[in-house]
Amino acid sequence: MKPIRLDGRSLTRAQLVDVAYGAHVQLAPEQLPAVARAAEFLAEQVRREEPIYGVSTGFGSNADRLLGNHHLRDELPGAARSDVTLHEELQRNLIVTHAVCVGEAFAPEIVRAMLCIRINTLMRGHSGIRVETLQALTAMLNAGIVPVVPQLGSVGASGDLAPLSHLAIVLLGGGEAFFEGQRIPGGEALKRAGLAPVTLSYKEGLALNNGTAQMLACGVLALAQLEDLLDTADLAAAMTIDAFAGRLGAFAEEVHALRPHPGQVHSAAHLRDLLGGSTLADIPYHLVPKFRAWQPSSWDTPESQALRFDIGWDWVPFSQRHGREKFYLRFRPFRGGKKHQPQDSYSLRCIPQVHGAVRDAVAQAARVLEVELNALTDNPIVFPDAKAEFVEQQVISAGHFHGMPLALAMSYVKAAIPVLASISERRLNKLVDPATNDGLPGFLIGNEDSTESGHMIVQYTAAAIVNDLASRAHPASVYSIPTSANAEDHVSMGANEARHVLAMADDLGKVLALELYTAAQALDLRRDMINAARDLADRADARALAAKVQGAPAADSPDYEAFLAEVEGLRVELAEAEEFHPGRAVAAAHAAIREAIPFLDRDRAMDGEVATAVRLVKEGIVLAAARA
Repeated sequence: MKPIRLDGRSLTRAQLVDVAYGAHVQLAPEQLPAVARAAEFLAEQVRREEPIYGVSTGFGSNADRLLGNHHLRDELPGAARSDVTLHEELQRNLIVTHAVCVGEAFAPEIVRAMLCIRINTLMRGHSGIRVETLQALTAMLNAGIVPVVPQLGSVGASGDLAPLSHLAIVLLGGGEAFFEGQRIPGGEALKRAGLAPVTLSYKEGLALNNGTAQMLACGVLALAQLEDLLDTADLAAAMTIDAFAGRLGAFAEEVHALRPHPGQVHSAAHLRDLLGGSTLADIPYHLVPKFRAWQPSSWDTPESQALRFDIGWDWVPFSQRHGREKFYLRFRPFRGGKKHQPQDSYSLRCIPQVHGAVRDAVAQAARVLEVELNALTDNPIVFPDAKAEFVEQQVISAGHFHGMPLALAMSYVKAAIPVLASISERRLNKLVDPATNDGLPGFLIGNEDSTESGHMIVQYTAAAIVNDLASRAHPASVYSIPTSANAEDHVSMGANEARHVLAMADDLGKVLALELYTAAQALDLRRDMINAARDLADRADARALAAKVQGAPAADSPDYEAFLAEVEGLRVELAEAEEFHPGRAVAAAHAAIREAIPFLDRDRAMDGEVATAVRLVKEGIVLAAARA
């Protein structure tokens, strides 16, 4: 893979994902003079004994304390003289005392993304870091050294101080790192990679640990996952729609042109594409039979006797058609699996509005993250060439490290994730409930002997995950806890927000996998039941099809011949229909599932299959099949 060129201005989300998963980086040579200029400027100001925050003063609540020209502690009786300057000690201490995160270590891809973000922002040339220090950081990333960064410890202002200190401490030869599959001391990792530790100069500690790299890395990788999951959610919904033989009018282009929220328009168009070619969607309701439990007498040929179901309709007697005669001239008087009504339930009809709103939340977060990727986020900011009377007009303390822009964007996404999971679970529940699944068997299993549970408990698992996601959706960004003796009296908690979103995205994928797993089962049943009716109509006469109809008049009734004529009309319509099938993209996704998971014809252990469904979603296998 070609190295990603970092110039501080043009890094994209896709490039960051590439670096996270192994791509190397290179520093844009034309930008290095600006980097060097800021570092030289700071060195000159120190020689002039100018007071500069974080360079010749302490940090945070110690900002009012100026550094002297030698260590006072050297004057203590019996003290050994220090061998580093106060300026070097200040920067080193900033890193080693701030690397205090706890918890499980971040995955390597998160840490690599953090390193890339930090290098890119330092390339802007306003941070005061030396070129050689930036080159050393780049060499560490390209060598495959991954600092151990525990997940808990950032309040999101001044940036991600503690986690970024875990990055920088390895550069100094401390901390721990993963290298060539081993977790080892940071100094040992540098040695094995042929690299030397760095001694920090003016402001370099601040430049390395002041910024939003943790929350930004988590956010970018979460959005990369969510953008695929949004398409997966549309796909799962489309498969469910085909399994319901649902109605497509609610997704029409002219409908959504009247309320053109971008995500809504996109989701509606995507559903139309996914369902393109379907002969199940918008099928006349009277052609859809309902499930009846298989009996030894259900079918009359060896081929049909092997079916795992029976089918049937209810006939509407003439006496119940009063005032509805015109209706029954257009629609045949048979009630099967589908009710004749002009609209589906919200979880089907409102997919564009719900999925689309989540798309818009993710799009808004993407806009924020894309700005942040090429923003300067440390403090103070160095303007070496600015015309100024005093140094504080060239080294300006501001608040670009504050993570609130990212935190609020992540809060929006965090609230949206359970919404997408919830509507998916509602569709899954509708599929397994015989009261709402439009004539499919309860829990999508034949259950002739009343011993089988089918997909019943799959819905429980989805419900548990949705509840867990909802309970985690409270925004961290609304709950600031002051730090640094109240010098940092309002913080963003953006690191927690982005970390939560990353974990929640993974669990959203599990819910969508459960819907796909269940919808594939329902789709098999719906398609096979309708096609069984079609095959019977094609090979037999009206009397054979009439045997599948309940509520028929007695053979000696004066209504019997009229009833039989109506059955013949149903038979001809079924026989002349082409074989019923889902949309082309839905069929491809269904085939990918069936390649790994067989149809559930009898109860069996399902844990391995559920894990497989989750893997098919996580690895993008089902989505890739639909896209192809």
